[in-house]
Amino acid sequence: MKTKGAILWGLGEKWSVEEIEIGEPVAGEVQIRMEAAGMCHSDHHIVTGATPMPSFPVMGGHEGSGVITKLGPEVKGLEVGDHVVLSFIPACGTCPACSAGHQNLCDLGMGLLSGQAISDGTYRIQARGENVIPMCLLGTFSPYMVVNQSSVVKIDKDIPFEVAALVGCGVPTGWGSATHIADVKPGEDVVIMGVGGVGISALQGAVASGARYIFAIDPVPWKREQALKFGATHAFESAAAAIQPIIDATYGRMAQKTIITVGEMKGEYVEEAMILTAKAGRCVVTAMGHLTDMDVKLNLFLMAMLQKDLQGNIFGGGNARQDVPNLLAMYKAGKLNLDDMVTRTYTLEGVNDGYQDMLDGKNIRGVIRYTEADW
Repeated sequence: MKTKGAILWGLGEKWSVEEIEIGEPVAGEVQIRMEAAGMCHSDHHIVTGATPMPSFPVMGGHEGSGVITKLGPEVKGLEVGDHVVLSFIPACGTCPACSAGHQNLCDLGMGLLSGQAISDGTYRIQARGENVIPMCLLGTFSPYMVVNQSSVVKIDKDIPFEVAALVGCGVPTGWGSATHIADVKPGEDVVIMGVGGVGISALQGAVASGARYIFAIDPVPWKREQALKFGATHAFESAAAAIQPIIDATYGRMAQKTIITVGEMKGEYVEEAMILTAKAGRCVVTAMGHLTDMDVKLNLFLMAMLQKDLQGNIFGGGNARQDVPNLLAMYKAGKLNLDDMVTRTYTLEGVNDGYQDMLDGKNIRGVIRYTEADW
């Protein structure tokens, strides 16, 4: 079928909304009419080259929600009309990682940036006669998509699509940073460095885990205000500004858990975070840096002598088929604030405006909302 999508044709360019053609679902695939797509910073990493793609063009979008409109053969557990969230990492359920309970590390993830469909290794999207690589094998910046069932999670039909879209990436990544990877315990003190969509989710995870003090760090005043509204007890413009207040608040112990959720990871942020981390504490690196960046500033003597832990993280260390329904159940119960995370909604044609707002620090999360005119 012919539809439209936001395409990137080269590094540093703007997203171009233009006609695309998508294939019919084959075995194990479904067609989805998209309702909403989250505008995550990770898609901007393609624009800057921080996440290098094998080729262009690329269709953006890896957070999204919608309604199944067609089923390919051999699809199990899904029906036409089901409301679904797209998981940015597919989960086969049978590979060694999935079998060990690490669906966020499913072996299917090795093909996330290849653009080649899981089912048969071909391309599902064409633009201007060329094959298009969809971000994370999804490409939610289009009113329609065809995707393997391993990337689809069924949800309740009473969940608003705007908030449902966020649990495909940003919310479980941030929430799990605090609850799974940092393993925040009641009474512990937590530092959150960067309070965009992922950082606010990590903050809410720390609140739910019973953290005593939550120190939010962000250079944007408005984001610091939002952090306090979402449950942070303190907010600072930089790690340097936070050092003495954290010393005072914790009687010199510092924070047991530090979580880095900035938009663009730099090597010098590691040492800044480790300074704020207590003896035998854990620093979680959730933020993405440039693939080729190999330089990290870190005092190895103090890391060893103070027995600190530096931990990586993808997708919050969770399992989408368990975490997505659980997070949405918490939302329905009023225990997870997703509504206020959606700062602004945009049309697909406004995708570049949305990303400029993100870079300007105006959004916790911008969301593309599709309408009947798009379908």
